[in-house]
Amino acid sequence: MNGHFRRHDDVLSPQRRVRKGLYLLPSMFTAANMAAGYYAISQAIQGTANDPWHFDQAAKAIGFAIVFDFFDGGIARLTNTASAFGRELDSLADVIAFGVAPAVLAWMWGFRMLAQDGTDLRIRVIQVGAIATFVFLMAGASRLARFNIQVNPQPSNPGRPGRKYFVGMPIPAGAGAIAAVVHLVRGNPLQSWWLSLGWGLFVFAIAFLMVSTWRFFSLKGINFRQPQNFRWLIVIGGVIALIWFSSEYVLFALALIYILSGVLARLSFVFRRPTVPPPPPQDEASHA
Repeated sequence: MNGHFRRHDDVLSPQRRVRKGLYLLPSMFTAANMAAGYYAISQAIQGTANDPWHFDQAAKAIGFAIVFDFFDGGIARLTNTASAFGRELDSLADVIAFGVAPAVLAWMWGFRMLAQDGTDLRIRVIQVGAIATFVFLMAGASRLARFNIQVNPQPSNPGRPGRKYFVGMPIPAGAGAIAAVVHLVRGNPLQSWWLSLGWGLFVFAIAFLMVSTWRFFSLKGINFRQPQNFRWLIVIGGVIALIWFSSEYVLFALALIYILSGVLARLSFVFRRPTVPPPPPQDEASHA
């Protein structure tokens, strides 16, 4: 009988090992996401006007972190191995890769390399940049916290029934917008105060979109198992090919289109929202 139980355990143990391996697989992508964020920070702090390629490397690392984050969640859902530990680890990794890393990159690239002009203007602009990038970091962390605790968030501009969307710009998209701009110019830092002020406004705008309740499109709403959605694979394949040959312009265009999609959806909802007619007047007798 003991031999029978040992044989039964021997049959089940490989299955248990495979199951444990499936649970580790999403965490491996989460670790890669965190590693890419750490590498982006290390490259951003090494960047200078003479060595702008460090900034470009930091932007590319954030881009790879977005890819790792996408596969992290996708594999967990596909293998049904989502866990509370995995969700918490993923949130911590997102704070590093999509909060701290782009904030450091935005400050070092957009403000720290301003030319020395002998006036207090440079110091003031750098201070504004420090505030803007910190607000970006706080907005991203708040966006993650809100996403973790909300069960059924409602956007200000509802989407069509059954369509998947994010309430507020997701933090990977916000980090991707920062990285796309830096990569567009191949890491060459800003050295004019008026460009830095414009960059600060852009960072503030991204922070606002992340904590807003505006609707942004989500790829989670695409079910590749359905035949009618199979064409998305062709579209994604074409986009990957374009990125391979001209990543600077394609990634910047994708980031800009995604930002404008949420802004235009909000404006469309505001202008098309039906006005509620005022209640009909009531005579004094009805109040008596």
